[in-house]
Parts: sequence; C-alpha cells; structure tokens
Amino acid sequence: MVSMEVVYPDDFRCPISLEVMTDPVILASGHTFERASIQRWIDSGHRTCPVTMLPLPPHSSLIPNHALRSLIANFSPFTAGASRSNSMLSGQEALICSLSYPADVATLSLLLRLTKEDPAFRHRLADSGAPSVLLRHAELSDPDDLQALSLRILLYLSLDGDDARVGLVADGALDPLTHALAAGGPNAALAATILTSLAVVEVNKCTIGAHPSAIPTLSGLIRSGKGRERREAATALYELSKFPDNRPRAVRSGAVPALVSFASDGSERAVEVLGLIAKCREGREAMRNVKGFVKVLAGVLREGRARGVEHALLVLNLTCSDSVKMICEVKQEGVEEICFMLVELDNGKVGRNALMMVRTLEKGGMGGFR
Repeated sequence: MVSMEVVYPDDFRCPISLEVMTDPVILASGHTFERASIQRWIDSGHRTCPVTMLPLPPHSSLIPNHALRSLIANFSPFTAGASRSNSMLSGQEALICSLSYPADVATLSLLLRLTKEDPAFRHRLADSGAPSVLLRHAELSDPDDLQALSLRILLYLSLDGDDARVGLVADGALDPLTHALAAGGPNAALAATILTSLAVVEVNKCTIGAHPSAIPTLSGLIRSGKGRERREAATALYELSKFPDNRPRAVRSGAVPALVSFASDGSERAVEVLGLIAKCREGREAMRNVKGFVKVLAGVLREGRARGVEHALLVLNLTCSDSVKMICEVKQEGVEEICFMLVELDNGKVGRNALMMVRTLEKGGMGGFR
C-alpha cells in the first residue's frame, strides 16, 4: 500500500508550533502565527515578536489573515501517489488569486520565494493582477518590510522579459518607484535597480525619461544618497542616458554636478554617465561650469582603472572639442603628458582615446577652432 504523506509548504506552518495553521493571525510586526500559539506567547508576558524579537506596541491586536487561511484551505497537497506538479500548480494559482491589498509579510515572502525560484510562476504572476497590489505596497514606506518585499518581487518580474518590462510601466510602475526613490534608504536602491531593468527596453527609456520625477529623483539620489543608493541611481541614469532625449533632461535635473562629485569619490559608473551626457551640447556646457571638473577627471586618468580612464578621456575629448578655454585648462592639469604616456603603454581603447585627446589638444593649440 502506498503511503499518503501530505507535504505542505513551510510558509503554511506557524513559526512557533511548526504546525500547519488553521487560524492564522497577523501580529503588529507583520508576521503570521497560529492564533493559539501567539496568544500563549503574549499571555506568558512576552512583548516582542517571536520572529524579529522587536518590541510590540502596547495592546497589540491580532488580525485574521484571511488570504493565507483561504490559501491553506484550498491547497491541494501532493502525496506519494499523486501528481506533485499538479498539486503545486493548484496551490500557486490559489496564492495568486488570494493576493489582495493590504497583503502581509508571510504572503509576500512566499511570493518572493516562488518568484525567485520558479520562472513559470513568475510569468503567471506577471500576467495576473498581482503587480497592481505590489505597486501599491511599493509606493508606501510604512510598513518598510512590505515595501521591500514588494520591490524585490517587482524586480524579479521585471526580469521576465521585455513584455513584462513594458507591462509594468503600462501598469503604472513609475509613480510608485519614484516615490520609493524619493524616500531614500535601501528601498530607494531597490527602486533604482528596477528602473534600470525596465529601461533596458527602448520604448521604456523614452517613457521613463518623460516622467516628470524619474530623472530628477535619480539625480537627487546620486547627489545626496549613500553608497549603494548612489551606485544604483547612477546605473539607472546610465541606462536612460543611452536614449539621446534623456541627456538634456539629466542636465536640467542637476545630474552633472552630482555625477562629477560622485566621480571624485571614485565612481567609474559616474564617469560613464558623463560620457553619454557629454554627447549633447547642454551636457558639455554644464560640465565646463562645474568647478574642479577637469581636476576630477585628470585624477581619474592618474589613479583610475582602465574603464574609468577610457571614459574620462572620452569626456575630456568631447568637452574640449569646441572650446579653446577648456583645452587650456586641460593642459594646465597635465592631461597632455598623461595622454602621451597612455599612448605608449596601451594599444587598446585607452590608448586610442588618449591619441584622440592628443590630436584634439594639438588642433586647438593651432587655432583649429574657437
């Protein structure tokens, strides 16, 4: 006789009793427990969440988790004699159908795990109404953990292909993402990463760039954010700046001084973004007006790695290509001597860019342009 052992997902089990829940309730921390188990915990005098160990507010109430309860009740567990794939599919479909706003930590954690591990589930989730629920949570930083979980799920959904990327933008992703960017912190870095993924599609580059807050908020994050926030924001702006119309928008948003400052802190990505923005007239003018701009890029030439040096040469070449004043400043910083050395030492892109820089400086010195 075949054993009929029922196997439930771990997320259906109470973190305290480890038994499948029959009456799941949500604690103020956002985590879900079996009602009897968490009530015993509280009645024993504990005033912290058993999972996070963070303090609970006074008179903390227990909210029924109807979505998870319905999911458990409708779950079709697989057995040794049943089809595992069919039962898993049934449970996943029930999970998607049960998702509503506001969601809870347990449900979103399960969604995140399935979205990360199962490409087929990710595709079904992207085609459902779930993104609208996730986007509502992504817009609100309170509670912070729900926003983080939603943003992580949205990031995986954005990796499901170009159709998914276009679909998320069409579903209204830009407003919630820019709100998350403006709030700063780790979730702002997540939002910037999602924007980078969405901007891979050409039509999205245009749509995101035209959004009144997207590029200005990224520029603000580069200017005043912390390490990872600045890096992710610069990467998003790099992807967006591949679309020519977004380069003047970046200039108008104040991106150039922020990028120069970030480059002075050692960011190669900032130099790469400057290389794209320097391809427009407004960008070159803005760079010339930033105090210490040439000094920063000369520092990259002296101390940076190959990729940073390559793009620093490109930026300097573009900004010198129509300005004698800029050529004089570049020569005063000793860039010409550095270029001669790079031409001798490197026969790749760095050497070629250094040679172009030397020719631009010579042309300007002979009165080739004003």
